[in-house]
Amino acid sequence: MLTQIDVDMAEFGVSPRHGFLPDELPLHRLSDPYYSSWEDVIERLPSLLKRKALICHVDNLPVLSTSHLQTLREWQRAYQVLSFLTHGYIWNSAEGGGPSERLPPSISVPFLEIASYLGLPPTATYSALNLWNFKAPSSETDLSRIENLKVLHTFTGTQDEEWFYLISVAIEAHGAEIIPVMLNAMAAVRTKNSHIVLAALVKFGYCVREMGAILKRMNEKCAPDVFYQKIRPFLAGSKNMAAAGLPNGVFYDEGDGKGEWRQFSGGSNAQSSLIAFCDVVLGVEHWDSKDSGSKNQFFQEMRNYMPRSHRIFLQRVESMASIRDFAAAQTSVPELGEAYNFAVNELRKFRDIHIQIIARYIIRPSKQYAPKEDTGRNLAVASSITPEKELHGTGGTQLLAFLRQSRDETKNAASF
Repeated sequence: MLTQIDVDMAEFGVSPRHGFLPDELPLHRLSDPYYSSWEDVIERLPSLLKRKALICHVDNLPVLSTSHLQTLREWQRAYQVLSFLTHGYIWNSAEGGGPSERLPPSISVPFLEIASYLGLPPTATYSALNLWNFKAPSSETDLSRIENLKVLHTFTGTQDEEWFYLISVAIEAHGAEIIPVMLNAMAAVRTKNSHIVLAALVKFGYCVREMGAILKRMNEKCAPDVFYQKIRPFLAGSKNMAAAGLPNGVFYDEGDGKGEWRQFSGGSNAQSSLIAFCDVVLGVEHWDSKDSGSKNQFFQEMRNYMPRSHRIFLQRVESMASIRDFAAAQTSVPELGEAYNFAVNELRKFRDIHIQIIARYIIRPSKQYAPKEDTGRNLAVASSITPEKELHGTGGTQLLAFLRQSRDETKNAASF
C-alpha cells in the first residue's frame, strides 16, 4: 500500500523532475530591451574582467527600474546577472590594488530590490552561480549528465569554471529523485510502514553514492591551480574577508547620500537546499561546537541564502515525522536500522569526498601559490599567507574545521 506524500512540492517551487533546479530552464537573456545594458555587459564579462575594464563600464550604467520584470524567471535572471556583476566589480581590482569596497547605485539599487523580491541576499549565492546558471537542449533533457549541460556565465571564460558550476547542477539534478521518495517515507512513518521507509533509505543511500561519483569528476576538467588563482577569488563574499581586503564588507551605495555597509557570505555548497534536505530527512544535526547544545549558526544562516520558497519547504519537512526516531524504535526490524545507517554512511562519504576536493583545490594550492608583489589583495592572496587551520572558505567559515565537524556530525547520526 502506497502512502500519500504530505507536502505538495510544486507549492514550494520544488520540481518533481529537477528537484531544487527550476522546472523550466533558466532564461538566457532578459528579452525586454530596457535591460540590454545589463545583458551587454555580462555577455562580455570575462573579457572586461581580464582587461580590468568592468568597473568603468558598470560605473557608466544607468540605474534601472525593476518594474519591467514580470515573471519569476525574469526576476531570477536579473538576480543572476547582477550577482555576477557585483562580484566582478568587487574583486576586479587593478594591478597592485585591493577589492572595491563600494558598489555603485547602478548595481546596488536594483539588486537590493530584486534580492528582496526573491528572499535572497544581494550577493552571488549558490542559486545565482548554479541553480539558475545553466542551459540544456530542453527541459526534458537529463540534467544529471554533465555532457548535456552548458553554463550561461562565468567570470573567467574558462572551461574549468564552467565545469565547476556544472558539477553542482548535475548533482542537484541527480538528487532530485530522492526528494519525493523521502517525503513518502516520512509520511509512511505515521502509519508505521517500515517496508516503505526501508526501501526509501536504501534508494537514498545509492543515490547519494552516485552524487559522490559526480563530485569526484571535478578533476576531469577543472584544474586546481586555475580554480585557486583565477576562479575562487571571484566567489568570495564580503563577510570575514578582512584579510582579503574587505575589513568592513562592502558599501552598497544607493545614491543621494544613501547607502549601507553590508557583509555577506559568498557562494557555498552549504547553500544547497538539496544537501540541507538530506540532513533534515536523516535527522543529522549540526552544532556550534561539540557538546555545545546550540544549533550551528552558519547552517542556520545559510538557509537565508536559499530561495525563499525552498527555505519554507525545508521548514515544512522539519515538521514532519522523524525517520531516525522511527528506525531506532523498530528493534523488531533490524534491517531498518541497517538501512538507516547505510544512508547516513553514504552521506558521510559524500562529505568526505568534498573534504578531499577542498584539500586538492584549496589547501595544497595555498601552500604552493606565491603571489607576486603587484597582485593586489583577494582570497587567493589572503589564503596563501594564512595558516592552514585559519583558512576561510568563500562562505566565510574556517574551512577545514567546519567541514570536518559537519562530516563527523553526519557520522554520529548513525550511532544507535
